[in-house]
Amino acid sequence: MPIKIPDALPAASILTAENVFVMTETRAVHQDIRPLHVLILNLMPKKIETETQFMRKLSNSPLQVAVDLLRIDNHISKNTPKAHLDTYYQNFAAVRDRFYDGMIVTGAPLEHVPFSEISYWNTLTEILEWSREHVTCTSFHCWGVQAAFKVFYGLEPQLREVKLSGVFRHHTARIPDPLIRGFDDFFLAPHSRYMDFKTRFIEENTDLEVLADSDVTGVYLAVSPDRRQVYVTGHPEYDANTLDNEYRRDINAGLNPMIPENYYPNNDPSNVPLCTWRSHGFLLFSNWLNYYVYQATPFDLNAKRD
Repeated sequence: MPIKIPDALPAASILTAENVFVMTETRAVHQDIRPLHVLILNLMPKKIETETQFMRKLSNSPLQVAVDLLRIDNHISKNTPKAHLDTYYQNFAAVRDRFYDGMIVTGAPLEHVPFSEISYWNTLTEILEWSREHVTCTSFHCWGVQAAFKVFYGLEPQLREVKLSGVFRHHTARIPDPLIRGFDDFFLAPHSRYMDFKTRFIEENTDLEVLADSDVTGVYLAVSPDRRQVYVTGHPEYDANTLDNEYRRDINAGLNPMIPENYYPNNDPSNVPLCTWRSHGFLLFSNWLNYYVYQATPFDLNAKRD
């Protein structure tokens, strides 16, 4: 089944060109199907790129998914046209009284900014608290994980001295959890962060169950006991060239970045990088939609929640 998005959203033409099954709103209204309603809180500067990446992963499912895009404030973006934001994004006030089957909270380039200095921190806190009662399952990604750790567990950021950048091998826990159903014992996934998520620290300071980690990256995938929150510290949604774009951006900014590990053939940035995590990314999102969202959500979203 397709992902349902606004007719003129840039992602529609991009995904259609990739042979991804996209259904526009105009066509979807003629189907008598109750789609899953997923809200994406997009905190990244390049919103069109990020929304397309996540929609691509949400499309690989037999379930029809209707996506709403949420912005956290009316900040004028340097990387996303104002017309795009005004047309396709909603403010929190517009969705506050709604219920959603699933929600995705993206990362943000705020690792070295104290929470108290983030202009929208109070609003973000309100949204995350709101998600507990209004969303069947919320998936936090990269910096979104750190924000959720602060709101739900009172944890301050743990930072690495050197940025973790590259594609790393992770070990899948031997736990019969549906979110990792079909995972190989080891799988690859990209990371791009200064944040540190050591497995022992997470296990000692939260009630989360770790489903995948590695000695290099720490926790990659963890879930709350009630399975209503998923924490993904990496970037399974990334395109093949995203790490390359970030690496060259940092070079141009004079930051002298490390070459992303295990990414370029022969560790040579002049070679075209290969996407070695695509199948894992699609499986993770497919399992999330099916087992953590579809199998758990009420048919009537407005029904009283437990």
